[in-house]
Amino acid sequence: MKKRTLLVTGNSSGLGRGLTEHYLAENWAVYGCSRRGCDDLSGDLHDMRCDLTDFDRVPAALDALLADAAQLDLVVLNAGILGAIKPLSETSQGELQRIMDINVWANKAVMDWLLRRGRPVRQVIMISSGAAVLGNKGWGGYALSKAALNMLARLYAHEFPATHISTLAPGLVDTAMMDYLCVEPDPGEYPALQRIRDARSSGAMPGPPAAARKVASVVDRLREYPSGEFVDIRQILAPDEYRRLMQGVAKG
Repeated sequence: MKKRTLLVTGNSSGLGRGLTEHYLAENWAVYGCSRRGCDDLSGDLHDMRCDLTDFDRVPAALDALLADAAQLDLVVLNAGILGAIKPLSETSQGELQRIMDINVWANKAVMDWLLRRGRPVRQVIMISSGAAVLGNKGWGGYALSKAALNMLARLYAHEFPATHISTLAPGLVDTAMMDYLCVEPDPGEYPALQRIRDARSSGAMPGPPAAARKVASVVDRLREYPSGEFVDIRQILAPDEYRRLMQGVAKG
């Protein structure tokens, strides 16, 4: 039986590494790219170090990485950065540009390459965030970039008629990002941080392996939504929690 294939970006740590490990264990052929690399894992892993914000070099890097992949069953565009939690008015244009380059335009570079390559791609998932719709104080560059990512997926859905595309908010994941969010910014100044800190301290925030299993469990169900749609994983796995969250946003 022919192996199923996954391309995942930002797979050297966090959710990306968790997904790499999960799909390798499921006997998929995994193609990964990240700045630090993820070549310490066993299995059918094809790994390349690549700076996705070096847009001119992305096509050649992907050509080399995916030379033997006749098709891709799943693409997970996971690479991203948070940026500093602070007022948008205190965030420089340079900081915003860096966040947008990594969280949005790097994904455009990959999507453009996939389109030009012309080989079958069954499903694309771009990792987004609830920050894209919540609009919480202090999340400026990250929220803006994820909102733009959601629209990027919606627009590319028109250009990839044979591919199902979605943006997915995976929920809270205990990664290095949380080391910053749970220590440095003041939750008194940025109230959304308190929920994050409570989740981490109570053990309710899964680590990358558990979060990857959750994401993998909803991959097929995402295809029930229109291509281009933004989906919060809680809509599928915890709909009551998601409704309460959205009701709070509406009241705010």
